Amino acid sequence: MAEFLASRGALVLEDGRIFRGEPFGAEVDAEGEAVFTTSMVGYQEIATDPSFYGQLVCLTYPLIGNYGVNAEDDQSRRPWVAGLIVREYCDEPSHWRATGTLAEYLRRHGIPALHSVDTRALTRHIRRHGAMRALLVSDRAGRSDEELIERARRAWTPGEHEVVSTVTTPEPQVIDGPGPHVVVLDCGLKEGIISSLKRRGARITVVPVTTPVSEILALAPDGVVTSPGPGDPAQAEAAMETVQGILGAGVPFLGICLGHQLLARAIGAETRRLKFGHRGGNHPVKDLQTGVVRITSQNHGYYVDAGSVPVAQGWRVSQVSLNDGTVEGLEHVSLPFFSIQYHPEGSPGPLDSQGVFDRFLDRVRAAGSRREAPVTTGTRIGGVQE
Repeated sequence: MAEFLASRGALVLEDGRIFRGEPFGAEVDAEGEAVFTTSMVGYQEIATDPSFYGQLVCLTYPLIGNYGVNAEDDQSRRPWVAGLIVREYCDEPSHWRATGTLAEYLRRHGIPALHSVDTRALTRHIRRHGAMRALLVSDRAGRSDEELIERARRAWTPGEHEVVSTVTTPEPQVIDGPGPHVVVLDCGLKEGIISSLKRRGARITVVPVTTPVSEILALAPDGVVTSPGPGDPAQAEAAMETVQGILGAGVPFLGICLGHQLLARAIGAETRRLKFGHRGGNHPVKDLQTGVVRITSQNHGYYVDAGSVPVAQGWRVSQVSLNDGTVEGLEHVSLPFFSIQYHPEGSPGPLDSQGVFDRFLDRVRAAGSRREAPVTTGTRIGGVQE
């Protein structure tokens, strides 16, 4: 216990709990939402996952930094975590691909981190009391606990703001390929999704989340993927309306994580906040049509309310979590629209769900190049015009 009391840094939670630790990375303060992830590998992929934007992430795996960092493992243009909290940090990595240390990497991007934290106790606390506002301080000198707790209670968190426009690509990107043309609406895109589509030959156009529906449809997509991303889906109203427009045009659609939640809201379903979120690479999901169970990678703090899904309008829950029964997939019974709550690209995490991309492209090819003009009259069926 003495080692924690003597530590220079601390993670201060809004409920008054303080976890001591030693700083590494940038020695600055950071505000955010305290969460944990159970992934055993992939700390660099976690840091560069835009879905972690504004979050102070506790890594439950105890040894971090042992294989260093390298440019190939980045999942986006920069790290998005507000800070990292780990039990044991290794500053002498041993791996043939390493080009530097995690501490150097975080310092370069101005992100603070703590090691020698009792991450087991922190994780148990978050599980018991829920994800919450927090303040990470690299040096407590000259500041009282009361002062730090008061700052933690006022900390900025991503769930209270529209944040997808912060992490989206600043301009469109085109990746050539021989296959169908897939437009990706970037709400917080990971390179693993692009790689998964490229391996299957797709021609890809990545567009910012702020792109109007008319411009997306003008690209003549054979299919549209809406990516994962950070924050509360209820705050991403403009992105939800974009999804509504894509569905109304009848373009084959795949929503991933936040894209799944935006689809749900676009068809009239509701989303709610999880107590402490699903974050890690070991979440079992059952396909209700086939009975197959897959281990999935997840990173989200909100879920779709199963009771609000408009079943009478042709929508159904297709997959569920075996941990807590929450919705893990939606699909329309006759139209080429479906979504998943987990990350099929598995960066980091298992690759059990790579078949999601095959299923999507099969639907795209089945739909062919035929595109109906957007319907402007008729009865609205769960976000789709008929």
